[in-house]
Amino acid sequence: MNKHIIVLIAGFIAISAYGELPQADFRVVPLPNTIEKNEKGKSFILTKECGIECGGDTLIARLLADDVEKATGFRLETVRKNVKKNRPYVKFEINNSVKHPEGYEIRVNNKNIIITASTRAGLFYGCKTLFKSLPQIKVDSVEVPAYVISDAPRFSYRGMLLDCGRHFFPVKDVKTFIDMLALHNMNTLHWHLTEDQGWRFEVKKHPVLTEIGSKRRGSEIGWAVGLNDSIPHEGYYSQDDCREIVRYAAERNITVIPEIDIPGHTTSLLACFPELGCTGGPYTVSDHWGVHEDIVCAGNDKTFEILQDVFDEICDVFPSEYINIGGDEAPKTRWEKCPKCQARIEKEGITASDSRTKESALQGWFTRKIEQYLNKKGRKVIGWNEIAETGASATSAIMNRYDSVATANAVREGRDVVVNTSAYCYFDYPQSSDLRLEPKLFPLGETVGLSRVYSLEPVPDGLSEEEKSHILGVQANVWGEFISKLLLVQYQTLPRMAAMSEVQWTESGNKNYKDFLYRLPGMRKVYDTHGYFHKAHFE
Repeated sequence: MNKHIIVLIAGFIAISAYGELPQADFRVVPLPNTIEKNEKGKSFILTKECGIECGGDTLIARLLADDVEKATGFRLETVRKNVKKNRPYVKFEINNSVKHPEGYEIRVNNKNIIITASTRAGLFYGCKTLFKSLPQIKVDSVEVPAYVISDAPRFSYRGMLLDCGRHFFPVKDVKTFIDMLALHNMNTLHWHLTEDQGWRFEVKKHPVLTEIGSKRRGSEIGWAVGLNDSIPHEGYYSQDDCREIVRYAAERNITVIPEIDIPGHTTSLLACFPELGCTGGPYTVSDHWGVHEDIVCAGNDKTFEILQDVFDEICDVFPSEYINIGGDEAPKTRWEKCPKCQARIEKEGITASDSRTKESALQGWFTRKIEQYLNKKGRKVIGWNEIAETGASATSAIMNRYDSVATANAVREGRDVVVNTSAYCYFDYPQSSDLRLEPKLFPLGETVGLSRVYSLEPVPDGLSEEEKSHILGVQANVWGEFISKLLLVQYQTLPRMAAMSEVQWTESGNKNYKDFLYRLPGMRKVYDTHGYFHKAHFE
C-alpha cells in the first residue's frame, strides 16, 4: 500500500483533536499523487468566519465559495487581500515552484489553507480537491487536518464526448455536463455537433443547415427493428449559444473541441444540399440509427466550398487547437459508382494499395485537403481511426476507439493519439451484465462495468519515451442514439466517470481499485450535493 494512503488511514482513524467536528478527507477522486502529514502544523477549522484571499482570481474564488456553500451550508467571503488581522483564510498563491501547468499544492496549518499553483488551472484543481475533501453535510465548522498535498495530472488531454447530434440537449444541460467534467478534473469536452440525424451548429452563411438539417420526423425505437416513434425531434445551437458554452467551459479550465463529422454521417447536410451527394438525392434527415451509405461527394468542388464555409464559422466560434472532423464509418459504395469521384481519383493520381482501395485512398486525399485548409487557419485536425487508415497525414491526431495495438501502431508512426477504446470508454454501453438493472439503451453493446473502466491502461507496453509522448490522453464517450435526457447521461456516466478520472489523472503506480471503492462513497456524497443522478449498483 502507498505510503500516503497508510498515513491517511491512520490520521482519519484517530480521534479529532477538536472533539466531534466532522473532518475533511483528502483521499478524494481522482486520488492526489502525494498526501503527507504536515508535521509542523495543526488542523485548520473551516467556518463561515473564514475568508478566501484570492489575489486577482475572483472567479475561482467565487466557484470555491459556491462549492463550499453547497457542501456545508455556509459561505466564505472572498477578498483580494486579507485585511482582517488573525482571520483564518484559504489563500491562493501563484508560484512557479509548481512546475506542472495543471499541478497544485495544498498546505494546511491551523492558520490557513494555502493553495499554490503556477497557473489558474492548477488553482482550480486545488480548489476542487479541497471541496471534495469536505464531508458534504450541513455544519457550522469542519476540521481540515494538517496535510501537504502535491498533485498534477498524468495526461494533458482528459475528456469526454457528448453526442448532441442524435439528441439535442439544451444549453443548461450542456453546462451541467461541463460541471460534471470539472468535478472529475477533466479538461476537454468533445462536442459531437453533427450527425445523420441532426445538424446542431448554426452556420450564418447557410441558414438552411439549421432550418432543415436540425429537424427530423422521428426516432428509431430500439436497434434495427424497423420501429419509429414518429415524434419530431429538433434543436440547434446558435453561435451565441456556442460562445456561451465555450466561455463557461473556459472558466472551468475546459476546452471545447467541436466535431463536424465528414465525409460520412452527413445525411442532415445532404438534406440541405442534395447536390453534394453522389446521387443528387433527394435526401431527408435520417430518423434511424446506424451507418448510412449516402456520404458527401469527394469529386464535387462545391462540397469543399460548403465545408470551408462551415469550418470558417466553426473556427470563428471555437478557439480550440484541434477541430474534430470525424471520418468514421464512411462507406464507399456511392463513390465507387460516382463519375465525379472516379474522375477525382484519376485527376489526383490516386491508386489502390495492399492496405486500401482507391476509394479509401480518396478519403485520405479528402481528409488531407480539409486538414490543409484548417492548418492555414492555425488549427490541427483530429478524427477517428479511419482517417489514419485511409491515408491522412501523420500530423493529424486520432481518437483511437480500437485496442492498444492500434495505439502502439499510431504512435510509432509519429501520430498523436487520444485513447477511447470502446471496450472501456463507451459509456452508452451497459454498466452491468444483469440487464434487469439497466435502462434499455444499447442492446448490442458489451458490458463496460466500473472495474473494467478503472482497469484501462492507456500506454501499451514496449513503447519508447518518445513514443509515449504521443499519447495525449484518454476520453470516454456518451453516444446518443438512446440517451435523450440529462438524467440518463448522468446515470450512464456516474460513477464510471469517477473511475475514468483516475485513469486520466492519477499516476498508474498510485491506482488501486479496492482503495478506489473505499473512496467512492465520498464521491457519491459529492454527487448528491450537486443533485446528480448516479447508479447505485455496479460491477
